Amino acid sequence: MKEKMEIRTPFFVVDEARLIKNLEILKQVADESGCRILLAQKAFSMFSVYPLLREYLDGTAASGVYEARLGYEEFGKETHVFSPAYREEDLDELLKYADHFVFNSPKQVKHYAGKVIAAGKSAGLRINPECSTQEGHAIYDPCARGSRLGTTLESFDEDILPLLSSLHFHTLCEQNSDALEKTAKVFEEKFGEYLSGMQWVNFGGGHHITREDYDIERLVRILKYFRTAYDVQVYLEPGEAVVLNAGYLVTRVLDVVKNGINIAILDASAACHMPDVLEMPYRPPLMDSGKPKEKKYTYRLAGPTCLAGDVIGDYSFDQPLQEGSRLIFEDMALYTMVKTNTFNGMPLPSIVYRDRTGCCRRIRTFSYEDFKGRLS
Repeated sequence: MKEKMEIRTPFFVVDEARLIKNLEILKQVADESGCRILLAQKAFSMFSVYPLLREYLDGTAASGVYEARLGYEEFGKETHVFSPAYREEDLDELLKYADHFVFNSPKQVKHYAGKVIAAGKSAGLRINPECSTQEGHAIYDPCARGSRLGTTLESFDEDILPLLSSLHFHTLCEQNSDALEKTAKVFEEKFGEYLSGMQWVNFGGGHHITREDYDIERLVRILKYFRTAYDVQVYLEPGEAVVLNAGYLVTRVLDVVKNGINIAILDASAACHMPDVLEMPYRPPLMDSGKPKEKKYTYRLAGPTCLAGDVIGDYSFDQPLQEGSRLIFEDMALYTMVKTNTFNGMPLPSIVYRDRTGCCRRIRTFSYEDFKGRLS
């Protein structure tokens, strides 16, 4: 990314060429397996690119009213929605936008599915197969002990079967198809007897399909098996895979201080602009940098907020950092723009789109009014 934008940092850049590369892989999976693929808007909701995504994907997955409305109005095609618990007034509004409703418990199915079906929509139940394949990220593990997400076999109620058109599970996070294979086997062992009467099954998100080492052949084999064995339409709803490595966050060094280690204070904040760095936690990739002490100059990169832990991570560089140095964080399209906040009155980063010819255009710049309008 060589172009320099005359725009105040920090700002996000979404790269169209990389986005298309991901979309072509997802389209290949859909064509080879017969599955349908939805954009999980919780990971990426930049609706100005929905016309492009619509050429490759089958619709959107939503977590509530606002995402469902966004998908319905800006993307079109299919709109699926899941919530751990619906509110009556929200469900009434969701009926305007969503085609498929996934419920979290038999009780919610009994309470709401009749209304959904009467409106010509379909109802599904989220399953918890109690098969954890993740290590070290319990916050993102729907199969963790005591999880509120999905219905376990023990809690399954066969009385709701006439109301269901689908079963759904979502248990993965940034994982390969071996994790799906393991989970799908347990899911089939526990709930396979109920699949034959369903119209569709949804394997959720967390599939890192567009990652270089992802085993697409195995994924296609799993999807084909379920389609033919149970005569169901299979859905995937990836979020990260759609925009993996397709975005950047451009920042600038404001000052360099020292306290046992050189600390570069940036105009980008982990807490405000990439909160997953603190929540997951993880160390985001940074262009032209190395691990601590790998290169000659090592710095701790930190944000400008009052939060003592507003730290992005430790990186090394060939040249010393100084005030005004520009740094570019990579893989910043997913779970970044959707999670930004204005804690401490931090301005939200602008959004820039780099098309396939290399030309950049500003999509959105945020102002004081965006901060003020949230509070009173």
